[in-house]
Amino acid sequence: MNTTSRIDKGIETLRDQIVGLERQLAELKAQLAQAETQADTDRSGSISPPETASLPNGQCKWPLAPEEYRRYGRQMIMPEVGLQGQLKLKASHVLVVGVGGLGCPAAAYLAGAGVGTIGLVDGDTVEMSNLHRQILHGTKTVGMAKVDSAIEYLRDLNPTITYHAHRAHLTPQTAIAIFSQYDLILDCTDHPTSRYLISDAAVLCGKPLVSASALRTEGQLMVLNDPPRPPGDLEGGPCYRCVFPKPPPAESVVSCGEGGILGPVVGVMGVLQALEAIKLLVAGVSKIPPAGQGSADQRAKKAGAPSLLLFSASGSPPFRSVRLRSRRASCQACSASASITEESVTSGSLDYVQFCGVLSPVELLSDHERVTATIYEGLRIKSQNPGMSRDHLLVDVREKVQFDICSLDGSINVPFSDIQSGNALRSQEDESTGHSKPSWIPQSFPPEASIHVVCRLGNDSQLAVRKLKEAGLDDGGKRYIGDIRGGWRAWRHEVDESWPDY
Repeated sequence: MNTTSRIDKGIETLRDQIVGLERQLAELKAQLAQAETQADTDRSGSISPPETASLPNGQCKWPLAPEEYRRYGRQMIMPEVGLQGQLKLKASHVLVVGVGGLGCPAAAYLAGAGVGTIGLVDGDTVEMSNLHRQILHGTKTVGMAKVDSAIEYLRDLNPTITYHAHRAHLTPQTAIAIFSQYDLILDCTDHPTSRYLISDAAVLCGKPLVSASALRTEGQLMVLNDPPRPPGDLEGGPCYRCVFPKPPPAESVVSCGEGGILGPVVGVMGVLQALEAIKLLVAGVSKIPPAGQGSADQRAKKAGAPSLLLFSASGSPPFRSVRLRSRRASCQACSASASITEESVTSGSLDYVQFCGVLSPVELLSDHERVTATIYEGLRIKSQNPGMSRDHLLVDVREKVQFDICSLDGSINVPFSDIQSGNALRSQEDESTGHSKPSWIPQSFPPEASIHVVCRLGNDSQLAVRKLKEAGLDDGGKRYIGDIRGGWRAWRHEVDESWPDY
């Protein structure tokens, strides 16, 4: 073994040791966070508030502790907040559902503002791909539960308030029990299934809801069920079902992992959620009036007209507001004829997954039309041998922006969007053969040579194979056209571990 090989091996060994130590550190931090939470629970579930200045007879001279005046003074001197507003924030209980790109900035600003109790709901663990936008998490907390990672950050930011950890995804069986402990709910999730569940539970529990979403360079924000009123009371604010009675088609739902997200965009929307929450809390969160008092609650603030705030990072202006209608007369959740009840939610008879639809994994091709990444690598090596003619073509159907991130030598980029629209299937006459074929097929490409299609995950490639065959590029079955099963993700696992994992 030469000197360079020994150095490379030593570097790789050190890297492996660092990864192992970081994993152990993340596990220890998770155990510490769990122990701290348990200790808080044993002490009635709260961190002791700072001591307030007292008179000799035991009465408090000031309603806040000296530290709190220093900590919150910059917002307390604003007439929009004042001392009374700060006391309302301190007495409030806010639940943040989802500790990701939206929930992280929202929770940070709520904690910084002095909201007395903050609950966090999330069942995921921190991944490296989260860090560019989920600001409560860091490299050292990769592998830790998101809730524990977030609370560790928030405790350092503001140790004077209480944090409650809910380390599991919200379910119909747990939603109402959890929501009943809080005054205000923030929906910081990223899927229609959870959005409908959160809205229904907020209506049933009589809690205002601040809902936001973000994708790519755009976001939207709504304050729902404000003021909260019993189903059938038209003075109540609209719920999510009033705005979106039907969920979008399952195949149209794009996640951040598929469509991408710019960190500051989701950060803007999360900060706006915190802002709306603080405005509601300082004004006095509306509550459902007790039975016999009718629908008018004089102590509740008069809510403004409901609206949908739209944000576009490339828009001019970047913000615009669309006025929403009040409660929909036929809404399943908040109308007089509402069919959604606490029992239907908690019993599971209301299937949110079925309601929103599930996009099953794409399985369009037969086994004969698919090869593994390992098999394709063998074919590729064979075709590179001296004297071998070009016997296949690799078509990468990712969009160009992804193709530019990483690509395999010799592959051709034909974006799936161009195939789907038909632009990439338009034929041109080959002067040498007289046959027509798309311009991306090389002139010298043999008519019997195969075409292998690849994408990021192995879904679009199957659809592309179908499109290519429908366009007649398989010459009635004479030319093999198939895809690489699992796409570039499989390539990374089976062939090349250095392939970028984005």
